[in-house]
Amino acid sequence: MKLSIIIPCYNEKNTILKVLKKVENAQIGEITKEIIIIDDYSKDGTRELLKDPSFDFKAKVVFHDKNMGKGACIKTGLKHISGDIVIIQDSDLEYDPDEYPLLLKPILDDKADVVYGSRFAGYQPHRVWYFWHYVVNKIITLLSNMLTNLKLTDMETCYKVFKASVASNMSLKENGFGFEPEFTLKIAKMHCRIYEVGISYYGRHYREGKKINWKDGLWTLWCLLRYTVYD
Repeated sequence: MKLSIIIPCYNEKNTILKVLKKVENAQIGEITKEIIIIDDYSKDGTRELLKDPSFDFKAKVVFHDKNMGKGACIKTGLKHISGDIVIIQDSDLEYDPDEYPLLLKPILDDKADVVYGSRFAGYQPHRVWYFWHYVVNKIITLLSNMLTNLKLTDMETCYKVFKASVASNMSLKENGFGFEPEFTLKIAKMHCRIYEVGISYYGRHYREGKKINWKDGLWTLWCLLRYTVYD
């Protein structure tokens, strides 16, 4: 059994090596890891860090020739996977790779095809931050649930874990954060078995590199409507 870990990366020179160390050290039993980093044309020195001869992590690094967005990174990463299960891992420190066992368990137990790591379920610690982000997230998740007849608590979470066969059976179009609603609508249409598990969350301030903004929220709403009607 192999786990493919796709890490979209844009301007994360201060965190990428720390994340990679945590990913490498994550304890997932006999499952082997395949780490795929997609640098989305970083301009802060991240690319140089990943190209440096001293970079000694066992990871495949793919470099985009221009900045294209998170969804584009995931689509690129999916072209390089060879694992049975895929997990999306952000290159900041908001999500903890130590929780991979929690995320993998429903799939390994053959109860799920897809697992979402929810920041709003369970009892794991999370940083208290950004009230309006929370409100918008709840509204978007509610609309998503209305359109899919699911009852997710956190549609926008980074931690999406899925069987490789799920991705191979869908055509993803979104290049930016629209990946989240597109993927959710499409797995609902595919009648995948979907589970949620509560995870911890160590949110960042914009001064620390947080990138999502109100424009992404509006695009997410558009994507929810678009992919409800079209594939």
